Amino acid sequence: MDAPGIREELRTMCRRILKNGYNVLLPNLFYRVGTERNYPFNQLLYKKSKKELNKMISTMNNTTNNMIIDDTKYIINYINNNFDNSNGIGIVGYCMSGRFVVSCGALYADKISAVASFYGVDIFTEKDDSPHLIADKIKGELYLAFAEKDKWVPKATLSKIKKNFSKYKKCSIEVYPSTEHGFAFPERNTYVKKAAEMHWEKLIHLFERNLKKK
Repeated sequence: MDAPGIREELRTMCRRILKNGYNVLLPNLFYRVGTERNYPFNQLLYKKSKKELNKMISTMNNTTNNMIIDDTKYIINYINNNFDNSNGIGIVGYCMSGRFVVSCGALYADKISAVASFYGVDIFTEKDDSPHLIADKIKGELYLAFAEKDKWVPKATLSKIKKNFSKYKKCSIEVYPSTEHGFAFPERNTYVKKAAEMHWEKLIHLFERNLKKK
């Protein structure tokens, strides 16, 4: 889930993963403050209203890494009790949840075999809970993808990410040319079909390498 919250656009993307042979969970990361169409911000107006956009950003910033790390243990328990996950778990994050999947991939390394982040924000910060500080704990394969132009991940930050994460053998970093933040979402004005299809190819191949039975 990204900052705008649960919506049909995300369910459509989940169905595409499902069609490739995986069980899929789409957790509401804002459940502490609301549900679909009932968040502290208006999901239909945040693109047009600066006030609603600021509310959305505030909701995003108030959802901490530690909150999602704690939530994830319950998600993993649910998976353990309801599915055959002997081949491991794959997680994917967009925008806001890029930092979450890196953190959870590190702290649940024995369970999570594949981690993908697309234009993930706050993967490298100066805060004590910055995901890059624990990334060395990740045992699965990690794929970090970024937009060529992204105000949420400026070039200086991207350079730090590349320097820090390139030392890990099972990590690959890719910048998608001629893209901006949100390029994989069909309903975003920054959607780029060619890049979005490339993102799907990379994601599904990542899962195939790490989650399918050998």
